[in-house]
Amino acid sequence: MKARLLSFAGVAALLAACGIQAIPSASAPAGQYVQPAPPPPSGAPSYVINIPVPAPLPRVAAAAPRMLQEQVDALVRSFGGKAGVAIRAVDEGWTVEAGGRQLMPQQSVSKLWVALTLLDQRDAGRIRLDDPITITPSDLTLFHQPVAYLVKGGVFNTTVGNLMNRALTQSDNTANDRLLRLVGGPRAVNDFIDRKQLGDIRFGPGERLLQSGTAGLTWRQSMSVGNTFAIERSKLDPAVRQRAFERYVADPVDGAAPLAIADALARLSRGELLSETSTRLLLDTMAASRTGRARLRAGIAPGWEVAHKTGTGQELGRRNAGFNDVGLVTAPDGRRYAIAVMIGDTVRPMRERQQLIQSAASALTGYRPAQTVAASEDGEPGS
Repeated sequence: MKARLLSFAGVAALLAACGIQAIPSASAPAGQYVQPAPPPPSGAPSYVINIPVPAPLPRVAAAAPRMLQEQVDALVRSFGGKAGVAIRAVDEGWTVEAGGRQLMPQQSVSKLWVALTLLDQRDAGRIRLDDPITITPSDLTLFHQPVAYLVKGGVFNTTVGNLMNRALTQSDNTANDRLLRLVGGPRAVNDFIDRKQLGDIRFGPGERLLQSGTAGLTWRQSMSVGNTFAIERSKLDPAVRQRAFERYVADPVDGAAPLAIADALARLSRGELLSETSTRLLLDTMAASRTGRARLRAGIAPGWEVAHKTGTGQELGRRNAGFNDVGLVTAPDGRRYAIAVMIGDTVRPMRERQQLIQSAASALTGYRPAQTVAASEDGEPGS
């Protein structure tokens, strides 16, 4: 470098002696002449040439930790059922995955894409989070919908931001579907996914049509009341339910690859999908999530933080279609990792599904708890 600086200095001195001004340029090719500047007041001629500045060396991504890859491979290989794990180091650039390119049922993980579409429209000035919005009986969905208890006198008046918080932290299906209609329906969400080039991520038809189709039912709004949906489902011919379930797990209408989700979360954390304010708002809301306490959150080491979204699918006998947790995990030193652990079809009990997700988080954060945390969950689709 010293020799190079001396060389530039020598060139500059030589040019100065000839009345020529040398200007380093990072944009012009070596030796390219630029339009001469106007003559100075003295009337002496002045010419400008560009001396190239060396380009910075390209950033090389760190190699993925071999032990972590081996651990993730072993977790997925030993799990009975269709499962995938993807981990992307946001700041270091490496990726670890096993089964991460398969399309898995997202279930309520898909609420992320509704929130992203909503905040993208906020960034464009089309929606404000303090805009008023109402929930009526015609908006109710099924399964997990705590907001239904607030529809008193036929209406619940709230704000867009409140519904987004309910959709992400409580995984409220009705709150999410109301926001879905606000942003323009499934087409608007899929347009956002395509425009941002998020890859192998599908967005389905909304909670009511997704869950009724998986069960083999045709949706009627009366199914949103009480346990009417479960009663109607129990009356179906088992063969009808079986065929509908098989169709769904084989080619989920809301399917996504864990690797694509991890990549999207990494891009979100780098500020590539939303404005800085909307990015911070979304991640802070995800960090306040109250669902899946025995999933990613139970597997991270002390001092680490997680902002995440869970997803749980329907059961058919011992089989489960969709048991997930995806999120952004942050180390005490600030390093960030996007992680997606998804189970697409399995007969393993809930405790073992929880353990798979916890074990992936533990492998990433280097945590070895004395015993694996197990907890009961609602286990309802949408949560």
